[in-house]
Amino acid sequence: MSEKYCCMIMRINVDCNACCRKLRRIILRMKAIETHLIEKQQRRVCVCGRFVPADIAIKIKKKMKRRVEILEIQEFEGEVQNELPY
Repeated sequence: MSEKYCCMIMRINVDCNACCRKLRRIILRMKAIETHLIEKQQRRVCVCGRFVPADIAIKIKKKMKRRVEILEIQEFEGEVQNELPY
């Protein structure tokens, strides 16, 4: 499967600021992710870039040692959009 530009929204339990910082560090080290948004209150993480969505979710799950649930995936053809989906 080729890597298309997509935005993925995941649910992951980030309880405290330390968990949020750890998740941010993990996301920033991934080269495929261009933009991200962590919503601590809603327990949602939105990542955008050129990647295979299942691979990113598995990597985050292994490094955070927490359950990751994929809520929504939007794939974009052609043009790259620099906006988050909401």
